[in-house]
Amino acid sequence: MAFTLEERLQLGIHGLIPPCFLSQDVQLLRIMRYYERQQSDLDKYIILMTLQDRNEKLFYRVLTSDVEKFMPIVYTPTVGLACQHYGLTFRRPRGLFITIHDKGHLATMLNSWPEDNIKAVVVTDGERILGLGDLGCYGMGIPVGKLALYTACGGVNPQQCLPVLLDVGTNNEELLRDPLYIGLKHQRVRGKAYDDLLDEFMQAVTDKFGINCLIQFEDFANANAFRLLNKYRNKYCMFNDDIQGTASVAVAGILAALRITENKLSNHVFVFQGAGEGRSHLNHEKEMFAQDHPEVNSLEEVVRLVKPTAIIGVAAIAGAFTEQILRDMASFHERPIIFALSNPTSKAECTAEKCYRVTEGRGIFASGSPFKSVTLEDGKTFIPGQGNNAYVFPGVALGVIAGGIRHIPDEIFLLTAEQIAQEVSEQHLSQGRLYPPLSTIRDVSLRIAIKVLDYAYKHNLASYYPEPKDKEAFVRSLVYTPDYDSFTLDSYSWPKEAMNVQTV
Repeated sequence: MAFTLEERLQLGIHGLIPPCFLSQDVQLLRIMRYYERQQSDLDKYIILMTLQDRNEKLFYRVLTSDVEKFMPIVYTPTVGLACQHYGLTFRRPRGLFITIHDKGHLATMLNSWPEDNIKAVVVTDGERILGLGDLGCYGMGIPVGKLALYTACGGVNPQQCLPVLLDVGTNNEELLRDPLYIGLKHQRVRGKAYDDLLDEFMQAVTDKFGINCLIQFEDFANANAFRLLNKYRNKYCMFNDDIQGTASVAVAGILAALRITENKLSNHVFVFQGAGEGRSHLNHEKEMFAQDHPEVNSLEEVVRLVKPTAIIGVAAIAGAFTEQILRDMASFHERPIIFALSNPTSKAECTAEKCYRVTEGRGIFASGSPFKSVTLEDGKTFIPGQGNNAYVFPGVALGVIAGGIRHIPDEIFLLTAEQIAQEVSEQHLSQGRLYPPLSTIRDVSLRIAIKVLDYAYKHNLASYYPEPKDKEAFVRSLVYTPDYDSFTLDSYSWPKEAMNVQTV
């Protein structure tokens, strides 16, 4: 109801909507009042996704009005619940569904998408959705949610974003028996057929949208994630958020934590616990750091043996950081670093309250999903840091798009981590924060994008020339705004004498 009278008349909709004229501020107020009436986070998610389908501008106005409030709904942890119930909550399709049966025709599939100027694609095969496992076609909620944050946190134009689900089947027996499941009902296709589909997809995307189109891999299983990253990283403009994005945000938190411990990184001892993209077995890249230790049977034994200064969990095993582990960490070191990075919240290795309580407020805590502030018996209040990849990928994506970067080296994720850590003030550290407040994430993403753009031109990775003299102004010019466009026709008149009607 924000259309002016002139727009309503020209569009032929006058009388089809109520006779009032509402600003976007009033529309925001209406959405907020309806939103707050909902009892469950899943209902709130459905409201926001329905709004995205109906009024995209207003959707992003809502998200950007309070990113800290809405991020846990449109992304982790609620998006995990939404994916689990995707068949039940399905309203209308969003994104491109490509199946193994479409192999050989992916170029035709991409032609079905209504937008041609695509700059960023987020793709998943649904095999490892957050810490929830194989959700198959229900995993589409992840690319949709990620790209919503591209816009809300990074300012990437949503019309330039494409969410993709590669459906090769699912090994989730519960979904295969579910009459509401919307994907292919057979076991996952592996081997050459799978690889051929991925190869064709990558080629089709770049043929259609250009070699500089950013392709973000999301929630692929261990067996494929590292392999596909190494296969494609030097051929296409792509990255894997679960590997590189997670590493970047974890390093950012560690760099901030070093300011609290007042100790060099080289003096710290880290234990990584997990079977996700962050850690499964000793990968080739880590072999040089291998050390001999007696065989142990539990994480508690590892902690007692190694006496780490920092423990980082990425296994999606809820409660893995037991009270005994936390007590031991606190007894070994004055300021132990405790990162429970698994998503969603239900899979976190420990809660913020548990960490602060057991370590008597000395634990330096960060989590992958949000936790509320914690007040101890002595009155000290802590605001837990959230090591969310949303600090990384929106700014990186904006910078990559701005420069038309051909390939994304790991150095970009390191400089991103350094920039995030620089955004953390001494006041933030005193509150327990290792990351800047989410309320500032759009500004943080902008500065990351500028850093990425500057790096790209210095290292000949950019393809857009001439190089912008004022990179900040250039990046700002690309940032999407949720303000409404005008639909009024370009009306004007000729001189009166030129419009005289000629008669016989």
